[in-house]
Amino acid sequence: MQRSRFGEEKIFGILREADGESTVKAVYAKHNISDATFYSWKRKYGGMDVED
Repeated sequence: MQRSRFGEEKIFGILREADGESTVKAVYAKHNISDATFYSWKRKYGGMDVED
């Protein structure tokens, strides 16, 4: 199984960045992820925090 290059803390940071002033397209272009990856992370980690 392939290991992810993003840890949970990094994923939470990317999701928070998208909730801020940046557009979603700009965020996943900056971090070089696909829109499908972004939205699957959002579905999986959307309401969680790092402590959860």
